[in-house]
Amino acid sequence: MKAKIINLWTRKGGYKELLLIAFPLIISTGIHSIQHFIDRLFLSWYSAEAIAAAMPASMLNFTLMCAFLGVAGYTSTFVSQYYGAGEYNKIGAVIWNGLFISLIGGIVLLFFIPLADEIFTFIGHEPTVIKYEIQYFRIMNLGAFPAIAGTAISGFFSGTNNTIKIMWVSICAMIINVVLDYMMIFGNFGLPELGVKGAAIATIIAHLFAFLLYVVLLNRKNIKRKYNLHFKPIINKELFKRFIKFGLPNGIHFFIDILGFTIFVLIIGRLGTISLAATNIAFNLNNLIFLPMIGVGISITVISGKYIGSKQPVYAERITYSGLVMLLFYVVPMILVFLIFPDKFINFFSSHSTTAEFDEISKILFQLIKFIAIYSIFDVFNITFSATLKGAGDTKFIMYFILIFSILFLIVPTFLIVEYYNFNIYYAWSILTIYVSLLGIIFFLRFKHGKWKSMSVIEDAKIKLIDLHKEESFENM
Repeated sequence: MKAKIINLWTRKGGYKELLLIAFPLIISTGIHSIQHFIDRLFLSWYSAEAIAAAMPASMLNFTLMCAFLGVAGYTSTFVSQYYGAGEYNKIGAVIWNGLFISLIGGIVLLFFIPLADEIFTFIGHEPTVIKYEIQYFRIMNLGAFPAIAGTAISGFFSGTNNTIKIMWVSICAMIINVVLDYMMIFGNFGLPELGVKGAAIATIIAHLFAFLLYVVLLNRKNIKRKYNLHFKPIINKELFKRFIKFGLPNGIHFFIDILGFTIFVLIIGRLGTISLAATNIAFNLNNLIFLPMIGVGISITVISGKYIGSKQPVYAERITYSGLVMLLFYVVPMILVFLIFPDKFINFFSSHSTTAEFDEISKILFQLIKFIAIYSIFDVFNITFSATLKGAGDTKFIMYFILIFSILFLIVPTFLIVEYYNFNIYYAWSILTIYVSLLGIIFFLRFKHGKWKSMSVIEDAKIKLIDLHKEESFENM
């Protein structure tokens, strides 16, 4: 038995390999979870309208960004497969592709700033909530580029198994964000009281800091030489085509997935501020479970990508099951804590607020936590198996599946029961639970089918790098 346990720990695709890569990412995503938790906690202390507004505005901002985040963040898959294949000299061009996409995304998000009034007025939340949503959304859109670019560059560190750098960048950014939140939301240390504006400003400053720190970490001679990371635009024609071929479906899938949840939140908002605030807090609590899982998912993607790049899909399959077991060992205890001590979590949000405001919200939250407990188990399957599919390049299947299912099993049913049948919030959350559960089941079946084992996002032939300084224009490529 002891020998078997040691083998499960030390073998290729075993728990040790996964944990060495995943642990810093778990810490990193856990830090993001804490950061979001504290941000929403401060806003809940500020006012019920502030916490009600922050989630829809931030989700809409994130939804607009996530198509670009999905493409730019796919650098991790390309880097991991090139890393596994030993093609280090092509990695620099991958990062430039990600930064180019980030720049486009940053510019596109700026065009939505003047539309904020029309967007949130059309959604139809309460007047004070609309006012805060507009403020938060506009400021967050200003900081889109560093947020996307930071994700693109972090793909280099995850893809080359250097996730400890991501962890430290996340820690530093979180400290900056939390301190600025406390100062700017409430007007502490001589700063003006900015409320939701302060929360948004603190977030984009933290994103900018993280991006600049990543740039500094990349600007080291040994890294630039080994991975061809010279600070001048280097684009590879064939690589860019493949980047779009595999990265764009990943971005679209990410966009559709987040869009579904965003529309869900916006529809819930039509039930009133109490329902919207309860849903926002429930998702914030859910992040304590969900975001650390993302760290394991990213690790599965890059490790499976490495083994696929080195033509060893059997180890990619093994790392997937290692990740599944690891996540279950984390999620099940977390669910039990949520179910046994729900009041401990809810009291964080209500302790600095009036009883009149949060008494009704708390009653709803006690029930929503039960829904979170149910679908979180299926979310383990969703994250684990979709991570390997992404690492292999099976992004078109994920894109089409998410498109169809988010419309048929989340958006349309939620809209109908709220707008036409006037059902309460619990019916809407039942639909959400069914939707997440179906995702986990379908991705598991796709993984078992095994088509992903013969996929790859990188080319077999040697390809020539092109220095854009020597090209007349990008359009001629």
